[in-house]
Amino acid sequence: MGTGANMRTPLARVRRFGAAKTGTDHFWQLRLTAIAGIPLQIAFVVIVISLLGRNHAAVVQILGTPIVAIIMLLFIVTVCNHMRLGVQVIIEDYVHEEAMKLALILVNYFYCVTVGLASAYALLKLPFGV
Repeated sequence: MGTGANMRTPLARVRRFGAAKTGTDHFWQLRLTAIAGIPLQIAFVVIVISLLGRNHAAVVQILGTPIVAIIMLLFIVTVCNHMRLGVQVIIEDYVHEEAMKLALILVNYFYCVTVGLASAYALLKLPFGV
């Protein structure tokens, strides 16, 4: 190896830590959830606008149709996953203490899962009365 071939710092060579190999995957997941969210957000807005001014029975009937329920569930999953990924990037970029970073990433994960499950439960409760 020549002197120009190794771009790592002396500390990095001693620690033998390389790239985590997850940055690209995380980058693409964030972009894919953003792209998938565009038509789902448009559909969500159209559905919500169509529900304005209707009574409870009509809302339950509309949200209980399979296509609307599937679109809403996909919207919930996509938005919650995108939120988790985005907040994780912010935590990784701006929190420098490792223990705090790990704790905040775990809190972020459980918060997003809780919001997603609560939203899915509320949506599924309408037609099924669970």
